[in-house]
Amino acid sequence: MARKPATRAEFTLFDVVYEDGSLRSNRRVPSDVLGGLDGDAAARAVIEEQDRIIAEKSGTPAVGVKSIHRSGSKNIDRAIRPPRRELASD
Repeated sequence: MARKPATRAEFTLFDVVYEDGSLRSNRRVPSDVLGGLDGDAAARAVIEEQDRIIAEKSGTPAVGVKSIHRSGSKNIDRAIRPPRRELASD
């Protein structure tokens, strides 16, 4: 039986939350861009550039990025879901 090919480390996947509340999962960012001290901040610039190009081609305005998180991280839930409120007792 053949072995599964190893996953490529060429790209890192990000989940993006936009200002209008929409979510796009698994946005690809080249891994070599993420190597500096900025960490994932460089990924935001790459994703915004990708969105600008897509908006130009489609003729629709680009929506601002609210937050980005690596795909599979639990932080994305905090960005989307409103905080839990304690129930007021009567």
